[in-house]
Parts: sequence; structure tokens; C-alpha cells
Amino acid sequence: MNDQVLEIVRGSGNAFTDFGYPNAEVEQLKTLLAAEIIGVLDDQGFSVRKAEDLTGIAAADFSRIRKVKLDRFTIDRLMTILKRLNQDIEVRVTVHPRQASVEAVPLL
Repeated sequence: MNDQVLEIVRGSGNAFTDFGYPNAEVEQLKTLLAAEIIGVLDDQGFSVRKAEDLTGIAAADFSRIRKVKLDRFTIDRLMTILKRLNQDIEVRVTVHPRQASVEAVPLL
């Protein structure tokens, strides 16, 4: 058995933040919306072709969402897809001041 001691690090709740992604909050929200879309497709038993027929959204887009290739999608596009899948969406936003140890990102 390996006697190596592992350090346990508590995450922030956002893996994108923990791994230093720029726009981590946006990436997390896109991932959460994609997970909801995948859940609806699975719950309804929809193939990507069936989802295309019902929503008018290209089957290729549903395939990208299933593969979590979200770089082509904006938050509003993912929300539109959920609406076309007959889902209601409620968004809640909580804003907190940044911690002093985090540098502010200058706006261009």
C-alpha cells in the first residue's frame, strides 16, 4: 500500500475557477445549461434528429451539446434551446465583492 499523504483541497464550487479559466462564471453557466438540455433530451428519449424536428435547432448543435463542446454557444442561445424544448427558465444572480487576494481584471 502507498503511504503517500494526499493533500485535500476544497474547491470553490466552480471547477473553471479552480483551474484558472478566464470567464469561469460564464463557462460554468454554459455547462449547467447544457446539462439541463441533455437532461431534457434523455428524459424525453429524444435523439438529436428528433430534437431537431421539434425545435428547428440543428441536430449537429445537439450533438455538440451532448459532447460538451460549448465554445460555439452563447448563454442566450442555450437558453433559447431550453425554451424550444418547452422548458421554463428562472435565473438568479448573487453578486459578492471580490476577495482582496483576487486581482481585478481590467476592462478593455
